[in-house]
Amino acid sequence: MFTDRRISMSGPLASRVLSLGQKPKPVIEITLNDEQKDAFCPTYTSLEPIQGEVTITTSSDMSFDDLYITFEGSIKTFVEIASSSPTKDKTKAFHTFLRLVQPMDGAAFPQPPVVEAGKTYKFPFNFNVPEQLLPQSCKHPKEANLPEDIHLKLPPSLGDPMVAAVGKSLMDDMSPDMGSVAYSVRCRMTAGRGTSGKIRVIAEASKKLRVIPAVPEEPPLDAKGGLNDDYRLRKEKTIKKGFLKSKLGQLVMQSAQPTSLRLPPVRSEREASVTTMATVNVRFDPADESYQPPRLNNLQAKLKVATYYASVPMRALPTNSNDFRFSSIQGLYVESLNLSSRCLSNQQWEKREASTCGRRDSGWSDLKTDIPEPSATYKGGSFYIASIMVPISLPKSNRVFVPTFHSCLLSRTYAIDLSLSIQPPSTTVTSPVLHLKVPVQISSEGNPNTLPAISAEEATAIASRQANAFFNPRSIAPPSPEYRERAQLQFLPSDPPPSPGGGYTHRQDLSHLNTRPAPEYTTRMNGAQQRFQSLSFENEDAALAPPPDYSYSSISNGGARIASSVASPQPRPNRIDAARG
Repeated sequence: MFTDRRISMSGPLASRVLSLGQKPKPVIEITLNDEQKDAFCPTYTSLEPIQGEVTITTSSDMSFDDLYITFEGSIKTFVEIASSSPTKDKTKAFHTFLRLVQPMDGAAFPQPPVVEAGKTYKFPFNFNVPEQLLPQSCKHPKEANLPEDIHLKLPPSLGDPMVAAVGKSLMDDMSPDMGSVAYSVRCRMTAGRGTSGKIRVIAEASKKLRVIPAVPEEPPLDAKGGLNDDYRLRKEKTIKKGFLKSKLGQLVMQSAQPTSLRLPPVRSEREASVTTMATVNVRFDPADESYQPPRLNNLQAKLKVATYYASVPMRALPTNSNDFRFSSIQGLYVESLNLSSRCLSNQQWEKREASTCGRRDSGWSDLKTDIPEPSATYKGGSFYIASIMVPISLPKSNRVFVPTFHSCLLSRTYAIDLSLSIQPPSTTVTSPVLHLKVPVQISSEGNPNTLPAISAEEATAIASRQANAFFNPRSIAPPSPEYRERAQLQFLPSDPPPSPGGGYTHRQDLSHLNTRPAPEYTTRMNGAQQRFQSLSFENEDAALAPPPDYSYSSISNGGARIASSVASPQPRPNRIDAARG
């Protein structure tokens, strides 16, 4: 009598046994014409070309359906949820904000569509880094005071120390592990669709890129310095003669947003320092005409680097850090860098009379020569003013700076923290200190050798046409008969008809690869196409998809979904990071 002994396999062992019977995947290699061998990662800026070639080899014959070569940009964030349990849950978010698709010539595909063993297949690609994103990249609701195109500007690469490297030196971009911006050139070989209806990928490869877009200087931030505002441009403090003694006067410290810190073009050979100049105006209103102003002691300047991250789209500009603390869907990470410390013991005061403090036209006013507004307790009479110039330079260390940016899930801002200390009038009181927090923008120059989207002549012609159009007479008459005919959309024999849902059905007949159906919401951008709802690959954001039982939000954002979900904690990968602190 024999006993039937069967071995039941499951889990990793079963997948390993099944993989023994599968064909090896094709080897895909992505090479760039501009390899930039002196750097860990190639760096590009706005309007620069990204040219290269995809090489495919395989050890066994394999059929496929399509080949997609794309230039992609994505943002990943997560927020840890504070709880009493020993393990912490997270809310995660993923957003593919950019996807340029290289148009493929059907004649370049083998017929039938099979990659044969021993043969090498090469496919060139040509992308250009866009100046900004298309409106379909940001469709979530926004507050009325948020600029319409603020989230349509290209964010810089962030969060990867290998990408942030300058040459062969690893640098720290001062970003937390909770947020990252990544760019890459990707190649995917696909065959059919999976059970979820998404395109099934049988082989893929990617090459990381560093993108620092050209960012012009924006208008000054409307920082009113209220109780709920992180920025403070004016501060008043009462100065006393001593402990339990009468008041000496009121001290006012005031500043404004300086011009931006301008980063040089990427891969620039010049080592010019990035500097700007801030102006601090100080005013003293004495309690009595006979009182002299206190002596200034020291002025310290620090740079505050703030990274705001969220697992749901941000509806407004992040100006109140309290909204990002102790939240399960958004957070804040701040680093502080010492810039300078200046002794002001020799700073001279200038006495002014009340007649010189008349109100002037706001268009004439200039902070560098203007006098701060009187303090709340000013009752007239003479007062004293002092103007202090504060040079601001980005420190040259193991840290690398990226331009100021705001996106749907991630933002980076900078501010200058100014601390002015006063020599105490007596030994019975501590040294008074006034603090200001002034916003400052970091902008970046583009490549001067790249061609603009339109030439100067075209821009002049467009402006002239728009100006003349204002004076052209308008007509509300019905259109002429030649413009009233109806147009019918006809499909080629090789093109599938639209599906009832509005999208294109998957092509099953592989003999018509010479014509590819155009996807929905397709826009040509410098030789490539930016697609939205057409491309949805299997396992593209499976780790970030919201579970069916618990989801904060799942917003369809132009096909590049912003998915926010609660996930179990995962071991944090080892990160090669420069020293902080």
